[in-house]
Amino acid sequence: MSVYQVVTLPDPILRAKALPIQKINDGVIRVLDNMRDTMYAFDGVGLAAPQIGVSKRIVVIDTGENYIEIINPEIICKEGLMTGSEGCLSVPGIVGRVNRAKKVIVKGIDRQGQELNIEGVDLLAKALQHEIDHLDGILFIDIAVETRNDDRGY
Repeated sequence: MSVYQVVTLPDPILRAKALPIQKINDGVIRVLDNMRDTMYAFDGVGLAAPQIGVSKRIVVIDTGENYIEIINPEIICKEGLMTGSEGCLSVPGIVGRVNRAKKVIVKGIDRQGQELNIEGVDLLAKALQHEIDHLDGILFIDIAVETRNDDRGY
């Protein structure tokens, strides 16, 4: 188990567009495993590779229903609208209200290189959008309709 420190603002990697994975190799598998371990160690719902200092298009998510890994994720469909509270391990001490699509469909590949399509609704939709935004250098505070300090430090 390898747990990394989570990168926080103002680290510039959080504002950079992450690079796509060209080939799945042992290094990519290690990053996936380390991201999973780090997400769970910090009690996160999701984590994007830039949050551990790796500028690659990889996300991991676990909303409590099942663990998901997506390499080169891309949102191909958005439906509906919801507004909800968000926090981020990379922006400790702040929470915000963010408008997101209520339902999304995301395509990408898994660790075996197989194509996958994931349909997310409600919390999973929010997590998918939040983590994919990280890959484009977008943080929830950039799109929040309001933010406030949060004592929990998330």
